[in-house]
Amino acid sequence: MKFIADFHIHSKYSRATSGQTDLENISKWAEIKGVKVIATGDFTHPQWIKNIKEELKPAEPGLFQYKDSNNRFLLTTEISCIYSKKGKTRKIHLIVLSPSIEIAEKINEELSKIGNLKSDGRPILGLDAKELAKIVLNISSDCMVIPAHCMTPWFGLFGSKSGFDSMEECFEELSSSIYAVETGLSADPSMLWRIPDLRNITLLSNSDAHSPEKIGREANIFDTDLDYYSIINAIKNKKGFLGTIEFYPQEGKYYGDGHRACNIYMDSKDSLRYNETCPVCGKPLTVGVMNRIEKLADKSEGFIPDNAIPFRSIVPLKEIIGEALGIGPGTKGVDSEYQKLISSFKSEFNILLEVSFEEIKEVVSSNITEGIKRAREGKVNIQPGFDGEYGKVKIFSEVEKREAIRQKTLF
Repeated sequence: MKFIADFHIHSKYSRATSGQTDLENISKWAEIKGVKVIATGDFTHPQWIKNIKEELKPAEPGLFQYKDSNNRFLLTTEISCIYSKKGKTRKIHLIVLSPSIEIAEKINEELSKIGNLKSDGRPILGLDAKELAKIVLNISSDCMVIPAHCMTPWFGLFGSKSGFDSMEECFEELSSSIYAVETGLSADPSMLWRIPDLRNITLLSNSDAHSPEKIGREANIFDTDLDYYSIINAIKNKKGFLGTIEFYPQEGKYYGDGHRACNIYMDSKDSLRYNETCPVCGKPLTVGVMNRIEKLADKSEGFIPDNAIPFRSIVPLKEIIGEALGIGPGTKGVDSEYQKLISSFKSEFNILLEVSFEEIKEVVSSNITEGIKRAREGKVNIQPGFDGEYGKVKIFSEVEKREAIRQKTLF
């Protein structure tokens, strides 16, 4: 069975997360986006695991269902490990997948002895990443530990601020038990293939959604039986794992080097010329993902390994519509066109990846259709993100935008 999965989201119990992120809305938006298997997120939080037990019912092995919805939930959480190792403070985020509520509760019981699980849906523990992996995998070898957004400056396994230079440096003898990493919004597989430690590991992509509407901005494509164990085996051996759906990495908020307070963006070459310091104020630049990859890579840009699994890059549908109409993606006009398309074609992924342009044109304007076509073909220009600032996608030129606004006004 072919389906799309997103293994990393957060509940309303995580900081800086929408209060609308409950199980009902997660299920609703997963269906709108076209995500068949969606993470629960935050199973370490006492109230959220209580909600999971009360509101979800068992479905296929290791999966759960909200009422009579068509999608499935898979038990996940993200944990922030902050600790000192080899004379440096490390800050690593790890995603944990569990095959059952019973096992999730055993993990919670062990971790509650180390830190406060009530304080945040993504708890902060003073625990070595290797020790966390040991605890989880000793409870059940059917669990999976996945380094989150592995290149992000802060909290990424290979991040410039607090990460490591190799998998073994972080996980030591448990390195062989780490079967996958998450690319993160500011990187895609073509960038990570250049790093030796990441060429033979499965590269997953997830949304890290903090609101239901952000579900599926990155995701994974499988062709397996619909159950936890088939999914895990596909991640481990890459059979039945068809690839990922990616954010354009330049749109990620840590792609380039820079200092947001001074509005300074640099590519890695310029950054090195300034000794990675801001030319305006002299403070250290936030060294982004592309720079970090250049430092860790042993292959040049454009390298594709023999065992490479393909990926597709997308622009979120509301951003495309907003570009086509010359208005913001959060406006009523954009939402109206978005709902029209979803009503006609069932899901956002179906529209972005599958539906013919002729069919789309029957529902919305030629300008929106052209925007979807350009995004699907990769004909986009992006002002790169840096130092926590998201990049800006440009599908249409300023002249084309002004013409769209003029036509809208005339209409």
